[in-house]
Amino acid sequence: MALKITVDPDAAEPPYEQIRARIAERARSGELPGGYKLPTVRGFAEELGLAANTVAKAYRALEADGIIETRGRNGTFVAAPGDTAAREAAAAAAAFAQRAHRLGLDHEAARAAAEEALRAVYG
Repeated sequence: MALKITVDPDAAEPPYEQIRARIAERARSGELPGGYKLPTVRGFAEELGLAANTVAKAYRALEADGIIETRGRNGTFVAAPGDTAAREAAAAAAAFAQRAHRLGLDHEAARAAAEEALRAVYG
């Protein structure tokens, strides 16, 4: 299976974000199974007609989100499916709760801030 992705140079979102979003979407849907080996940064950049730094930025963001993992000289792979998103969300929520507590917010004020942030993102 070849990783076929197109990047729209006229799109509002930058090329690295287009790459990140498409790989993440395919990995989450199972179209790219856990263990699937991604192309090298340079090879993929050449294929897409982009700078290697653009692809590297997308890969770094995907790795930070737990979607892919780099195994040194062996390459970059789609991470095993699982509850990565749930773990990341729980860690972010815990960090928020700790910060809100340090700022002196009570439970209701912290909840209101979190709900407002969720409305801003999800609508």
